Amino acid sequence: MNRLIPHSSFFILRPLLLRGLWFSLFCLFFSPAAEGDTPVNALFIGNSYTARHNLAETVGDFVEANESGLDFQPYTVIYAGSTLADHWRLGTANFVGINNLTTAEEKTTIASLEKAAAAPKDAYARSALKRHQKLLAKLEESRATWDLVILQSYRDDLDGAKSRYHQFAPKFVKAARDHGAAKVILYETTPNTQNAYPLTTLPDPAPVLEKAKSLATLADQLNVSVAPMSLVALRCQEQRPDLTLRFINDGHLNQVLSYLTACTLYAAIFEQSPEGIPVDSITDIRFFRKEDGTLDKSKDLNGDPITRKFSDKDRLQLQRIAWEVWTEFEGMRAK
Repeated sequence: MNRLIPHSSFFILRPLLLRGLWFSLFCLFFSPAAEGDTPVNALFIGNSYTARHNLAETVGDFVEANESGLDFQPYTVIYAGSTLADHWRLGTANFVGINNLTTAEEKTTIASLEKAAAAPKDAYARSALKRHQKLLAKLEESRATWDLVILQSYRDDLDGAKSRYHQFAPKFVKAARDHGAAKVILYETTPNTQNAYPLTTLPDPAPVLEKAKSLATLADQLNVSVAPMSLVALRCQEQRPDLTLRFINDGHLNQVLSYLTACTLYAAIFEQSPEGIPVDSITDIRFFRKEDGTLDKSKDLNGDPITRKFSDKDRLQLQRIAWEVWTEFEGMRAK
């Protein structure tokens, strides 16, 4: 589903998102039966923290399971290990403004990437160059206006206002707004606080709270929504120390934290609780390697089932944690 979708009939939901009204108000003014499913065009910018578990599609599962009449259409721009600073250098802003992007602008970006790709260690540039060349070849049929733009952080948000995320998120937010995006969400990752094993002592909340306050200040300055995953992870660790949030031999978020992330992004999109949404499982995209070197696609990197199915009790608790923390984070904001 990683494709560009022409923008169409999101014109009613767009103003509601801008005003922060709940989806129930949308239903008062729009009849899906009369018009068909309404596409929601969502651009996810990030790295493997967005790629793992097909997070964009998982968010779509939440949306389509609970919001009758919406067709969630995600598009991802992902470079492994990248930050927003990398994305800016690699021309990802062209995808943000793809509805107005000119051939000349895209050719200029490609020329810059060709020079950067000549450097032997610039794998990002080589990957981006291929992506932009494909975009140029199909530019006109790739036009889209984004209803949602999700900006993922990755270890670039640890130094408060001095962080690179705080420098480059505003650039992307401005580009999104300049090109008609209805809503922008800051997706904060928390690789430094994930636990690979069940906890016997609770983590120190002070660094998490300090980071959250800095993120709240940035969100106020930009007037955007946030998925505050460091706070969500902390609450999960406090309430469910038996659960792990990352893989043992892999630093990425596991199915539990990815599920919490999808719940929190849903909350940030609609400003309503994900509690009760029937989505009860999540599947990773990396597989267990057996001793003979072959991959067992039925197992994840820990050797557990590749799909994690949550009990009703766990599903509802994770959904509740995401909503409670999201609302508490909103209370930290000066707005």
